Amino acid sequence: MIKSILYRPTGKFDSLPAGPHQRLNSAGELMEADELRHGSYLTSIRNNSTGDIESKAAGVQIILDTLTYIKRRMVEQKFFEVPVADYLPLVVGEGAFAESLLHTLAYSNSDDFESGIINQATGGAQLSLANASVSSLTRKVVTWAKAIQYTIVELEQALLANNWDAIAAKHSARKKNWDLGIQRIAFLGSKTDGDLAGLLNSPEVTVDTATITKPIKQMTAAEITAFVGNVIALYRANASQTAMPNRFVIPQSDYYGLGVLTPGTTGTFPISLLAFLEDTFKRFIPDFKILPLAYADADYNDEGANLYTLFRYDTESVVMDIPVNITATQPNSVNNFQFQDAAYGQFTGVAFLRPHEALQFRY
Repeated sequence: MIKSILYRPTGKFDSLPAGPHQRLNSAGELMEADELRHGSYLTSIRNNSTGDIESKAAGVQIILDTLTYIKRRMVEQKFFEVPVADYLPLVVGEGAFAESLLHTLAYSNSDDFESGIINQATGGAQLSLANASVSSLTRKVVTWAKAIQYTIVELEQALLANNWDAIAAKHSARKKNWDLGIQRIAFLGSKTDGDLAGLLNSPEVTVDTATITKPIKQMTAAEITAFVGNVIALYRANASQTAMPNRFVIPQSDYYGLGVLTPGTTGTFPISLLAFLEDTFKRFIPDFKILPLAYADADYNDEGANLYTLFRYDTESVVMDIPVNITATQPNSVNNFQFQDAAYGQFTGVAFLRPHEALQFRY
C-alpha cells in the first residue's frame, strides 16, 4: 500500500462558534489555532490492489498531536515475483510492432535410406530422391498500454507531505503491473485470450496422470526408485528419443519438502531427497535443474492440479517473446494543470515449437 501524508495549514481562528473551516477536538470543544496548526490532518492514498499492508486508515483523515513523529520511510506492498527468464527462454526486442510472429519449420521427407542403394550393373538406374519441406507456425502478438495522470495539486500536496514522490510512485505501480502481468502470462497464460497459453497450461504438451500421484516428498524408497528409473525414459519416449530435458518445474510446496532425507539412507549415507534427485539427473544431463514454482501448486493455478513439467530449456523448443519491452512516453499536458504519459509494450504467449520435448505430470 502506498500512503502520502498531507499537512493542511489552518490559518487563524477566533472565539466564534465552529465554522466550516474550524475543527472540534475529541471532546467536542473548539480547537485552538495553535492546536490546529501543530495537530495536522493526514490524508491516506492507497493504490488499487490487495496485499499485506494494513488499510484501515485508507481514505480518512487522522488527527495527530504535537508528540506524534511521522516516519519518513514508507512500507510498500510486496508481491509474489519470480525471475521468468530462469524458467523459460525470453526473446526481447525481435519483431517490434508486428501483429504476429511467424516461425519457419523445416522437415525432412526423404525416402527410406536403403532406397538409395543402386545396382551398378543396371544401366540407367533411377535414383531415389532426398527432399525437405517447409511449414510455418504463426503466433499472436498482443499490444498493451496504460497511462498515468496527475495534477499540479497532487504534486504540490506530495511536496508538502515531504515523504512521498507521487510521480515516481505511479510510474513504479505501472511498471509493477507490467512485470506481474508478464509473469502470469508466462506461466498460466491469459485469463481473457485463449490464444495466449503459458508454460503450465499449453494444450500442445503431453499430460501424464499416472506417474506422479502424490508429492515426491511423500514417496517411499520403492516409489522414488521407480520414479527416478522411469521419468527420463518416459520423456525420451515422448520425444522419440531425440532430446533430453534440462528443467523440471515442480510445485513449490513439494520442492521445499525435498530437504528430508532420502528414504533408505538414514544411518548409512544420509542425503537429502533434493540432492539425490539433482545428483542423479545431472549424471546424464549436466545442466539439469529442479525449480520450485508456486503457480504449479493446485491452489495457485487454474488447472486445479499439482503440475510437474519436464522440458528442455532451449529457444528452439519453447519460447516466449516480448517484441517491445515496456517503454514510457514523455509526459504532456494540454492545460499545464493536468499531466499524462503512457507506457506500452508487446508480448506473446508461450510457444512449444517442439511440443514433444515437454512432458507434464499432474495429479
